[in-house]
This record gives sequence, C-alpha cells and structure tokens, in this order.
Amino acid sequence: MSEPISGPVIRGALTAAVLLTLVAPATATAAPTPTLALPAPTGPYGVGTTALHLEDATRPDPWVAEQRTRHLMVTLWYPTRTRHGGTAPYMTTQEAALLLEEQGAKGVPPEALSGTRTNAVLNAPVAGHGLPLVVLSPGFSLPRSSLTALAEDLASRGYVVAGIDHTHETATTFPDGHTETCTVCKTKLDAAFGEKSARTRAADVSFVLDRLTGPRPAWKDARVIDRSRIGMAGHSVGGAATTWTMLEDRRIDAGVNLDGTFWAPIPARGLSRPFLLVGEDKNGPDGGDPTWAREWRRMTGWKRWITVDRATHGTYTDHTLLMEQLGGDIDQGITGARALEITRRYVGAFFDLHLRGRSRPLLDGPSKRHPEVRFWDTKKS
Repeated sequence: MSEPISGPVIRGALTAAVLLTLVAPATATAAPTPTLALPAPTGPYGVGTTALHLEDATRPDPWVAEQRTRHLMVTLWYPTRTRHGGTAPYMTTQEAALLLEEQGAKGVPPEALSGTRTNAVLNAPVAGHGLPLVVLSPGFSLPRSSLTALAEDLASRGYVVAGIDHTHETATTFPDGHTETCTVCKTKLDAAFGEKSARTRAADVSFVLDRLTGPRPAWKDARVIDRSRIGMAGHSVGGAATTWTMLEDRRIDAGVNLDGTFWAPIPARGLSRPFLLVGEDKNGPDGGDPTWAREWRRMTGWKRWITVDRATHGTYTDHTLLMEQLGGDIDQGITGARALEITRRYVGAFFDLHLRGRSRPLLDGPSKRHPEVRFWDTKKS
C-alpha cells in the first residue's frame, strides 16, 4: 500500500502533466501557424529512428479488460552516420488531435503539432556497437513523442533510446491505422491510480527489455545494444515508475525521475543503484512533494537531488518549447529552449557517468554555466 498523500500533492504532481499549457495565443486562428521544430541534438552522431509494435500475449491489458493481450508502441532512436534523408514524423495527426482535445487546447491545428520538425532520419543504418540503452517513460496522458528532444540528444551521444507509449494512458496510433484513446484520462487521479500506473509501466518496460535484449529481439539491429548497460528516465508518472521498475527489474542500472510523485514507495531495504531527482523550482526538500524526502532517505547508492529555478512541471518535455514557438503564454520564467538544454545536459551527464563510467563534474555541484540548477544534497554516497 502507498503511504497517504495529501490532496494538493495529487493535484499538483499527477495532474500537472494533464494541465500543461497547450494553448495557442488568441491570434493563432488569424495568422498562419508557424512550423514547429525541435532543437538540434548536441552529440557527434546523426540520429536514426524506427518504430515497433509489440504484443505481450502473457498478460491482459490492465486498463481495458476485454483486451486479452497488451499492445505497445515503441519508438527507437539511435546513433547513425547518416544525416540526410526523410525525418520521422513527430506523431500522427490523430494522436495530435486527441492530445490537444484532452489538454483543452484552443486554436492549435493538429497538423501543426504532428508536423513538428524532428532531427531523426527514418530507418537510417545504426552506427557503432556495444551501445548503452535508455528507456523513456512519459507523463500521464502524454505520448512518447513528448520526450523526443531528450531522446534525440541521447541518441546523438551514442545511446539507443526506447520511448514507450503506455497504451490507454495516452492516445496511441498502431500500424493498422487505428488509434487507442486515453481510456483512463477521466479516471479519478489518486494514489491508488498512481500506484497502478507505476506498476503497469514497470511491467511494460520489462517486456520491452525482453523484446530488445532477449534471444529473439523485435528490432533487427538489437545486436548493437549492450545488455549490461541499461538506464531509465521518466517524466511525472514515468519518473515515479522508474524506481519501481528498478526494484522489479535488476537489468536497469541507473534511473532518473523528472518531477514525478513517488506513488509506489521504495521498500525499507532501499534502492542501491544510482538515481537522479530533477524537479521544478518548488520541489526542494523544504517544500513541494513530500514523497521525494521519503524516497531520498531510501536511496542508498549514488544520488543527486536538483531543482531548476523558475521551472514548472512541464519544463522537462518538448511542449513548453513548442508552445513558445506558437506564441503561447507558458507562464514560467525559463524558456523552453533553456529548459531542454539543462535537461539534456544533466540527464546525459548522469547516464554518461553511470552507464559509461565517464567522469562528469557537472554532477558534483553548482555550475556557473547553469546557475538555475540548485543542488540540495551533493554528498557522495
């Protein structure tokens, strides 16, 4: 059972992802919609991408009882030496339309969001071998595409990245053209739901790892993955699911929570593998989400707790940047571009350190280059 969590925390931490400011300016319908674009990756490689439809016949769908198998869509991003070719769509128009409707967005054509310019070349050849794998789990009601800028950057630095749509927690289009809606978006968002979501996502991630690193992999290039170096990062509920997945699946060596409430508590025995907490500015130990202080004490290995001044819950996704490009009012003091730069650098440094063994002093304490980032505990464990 989860420990009791106050109502304001439930509203602020779980539903904040649902309340992202996906609202275009009032003049959006009177002027041409600008072309939206993600920032260029910062690593030495180009980025390739492909999508997988995976079916887990060993379990029914946890949210829709009549669906006897669990279907998932996964996007892979990976390093390539190819920099020319058709880039991947950001999402399908149907996914964009349902997301905008769910978020209550006004005046944003679905084609504007689905047509966001990405940096990844479809089905480009993979470069390298022995590549670490990072799994990304998005926030509740948000698709895997919401973490594309982070995924592309990690891939450009030499990682294989797997972004998962947790079916029925967001709108998901499958290869046959049908789109599953966010079935549970109208569900009461409480601790019981949060814990079920975390456990469901843990099972999803373990299944995806089986299909990428097992004896009969679903991806033709899966041989490039180093099965001994696997990390996971998630936003909101995806961040909460990361600790639980690590507890359930020893294959995951290091984890990141991007501003998510911990719905499924770490047991008293603790979590000894490396973990990074990245929160909005109010989520320090003197306020904000009480589950962070609880879980911090149960993290017994390498750990860091950082917050970003003037950041909000949606800072760590692509959507703040995209709404700025539309001229929307995002109501925060840090730009989307700067927020993504910080997210990419600190998450990338964390995985470089713990999956590649590369020294990253950026994680040792405050940086003049990133004065917005506050370290709440820099003691090395």
